[in-house]
Amino acid sequence: MARLLTVILNWRTAEMTLRSVEAALAALDGVEGALVVVDNASGDGSFERMSAEVAARGWDRGPQAVRVLQSGRNGGFGAGNNFGIRAGMPDGSRPDYVYILNSDAFPDRGAIRALMDHLDRHPETGFAGSYIYGEDGAPHRTAFRFPSAAGEFEAQVRFGPVSRLLKRWIVAQPIPEATCRVDWLAGASLMMRQAVLDRIGLFDETFFLYFEETDLCRRAALAGWPTDYVLESRVQHIGSVSTGMKEWRRVPQFWLDSRMHYFVKNHGRFYAGLATLALLAGGGLWRLRLLIQNKDRGDPPHYLRDLTIHALRACARSVTGGPAAATSSRPAE
Repeated sequence: MARLLTVILNWRTAEMTLRSVEAALAALDGVEGALVVVDNASGDGSFERMSAEVAARGWDRGPQAVRVLQSGRNGGFGAGNNFGIRAGMPDGSRPDYVYILNSDAFPDRGAIRALMDHLDRHPETGFAGSYIYGEDGAPHRTAFRFPSAAGEFEAQVRFGPVSRLLKRWIVAQPIPEATCRVDWLAGASLMMRQAVLDRIGLFDETFFLYFEETDLCRRAALAGWPTDYVLESRVQHIGSVSTGMKEWRRVPQFWLDSRMHYFVKNHGRFYAGLATLALLAGGGLWRLRLLIQNKDRGDPPHYLRDLTIHALRACARSVTGGPAAATSSRPAE
C-alpha cells in the first residue's frame, strides 16, 4: 500500500488549522501515512495551542500520527512546506506521495483517496490536485496555463476579441467539467509523487508567497511529469485567510517579487521585461476603457504604478549585477 505524508502549514490561524487537520484525518481514514503541521514562526501562541490540542485529542497516537513542528522562521509558503516534507515520516521512512493542504481547506471524505487512486492509475502523472469550492458551494478557478507575455496582456486588457485571439495563452482556465491534464494547479490541495520531488527538488524558497506552485509544476512538466486536475477530489477552501489577499489595499512587495522571479528564472530577464510591458500595455488600454465605461477597475489601487516602479528597480539591479527581485519585504512575523 502506498504511504502518504500530509503537510499543513500554519501561520497565525491555529483554530482554522485544527479544523483543517480534523477534516483531513476524516478523509485519511484507511490511508497509511502520517500528518505534520508546520507552524511558520507565528509568534502568537499557535504552536503551543496546536501542540496541546493534538495531544488532548489523541491525534498524536492515532493511525495518522499527527505531529506539530516549529519551522523557526516565517520563510513563506514554499519554505514552510519544504520543512514539513523534509521532516518526513515519524519512523524515518520515505512516503510514496506528499499531500499539501492549506490550513483553510477542508477535504471531503473521499477527496484524498481520489488523488492517491488517480496517481496509482496514472503512473505517468507527477502531481494531482482537487476540485476546489467555496463556503457557498461555488467552484473556484484553480486550473491554469503557465504565465506568458501574451497571457499577461490578455488578462489585463479584458476585451473579448483579444481573449478569443489569444485563447491559447489565457492563464485562468474555465473550471474543468471532467478530470483532465493542466499546466498547473493552485496549491490548496495538491498531491505529489515523492520520486518526482527527489528528481526536481522541492519548492523554490526564493518565492515567499505566490508563483511557487506554478514554478514547481513547470519544473515537473519539463522533467516529463505533468499535472492532472481530479474532479472526483472535492475540497472546500475559504481562501486568503493567512494572506489577506481579498483585502489588499496595495499589491504587496512579495507578490511583485515572486512574479518577477518566476519570469526571470524560467524565461530570462529580457522576456520578463517583455511580459511586464505586455501587462502594462493591457492595463493601460483597460483604463482607457474605464474613462468611457462604468466598470470596476478590478485591481488594487496603484497596481500599474507599483508594478512599473518594481520593474524599473529590477532593471536597475540587473544593470548593476544585483538579483532580479528583492525579497525582503514580507508580511510581519
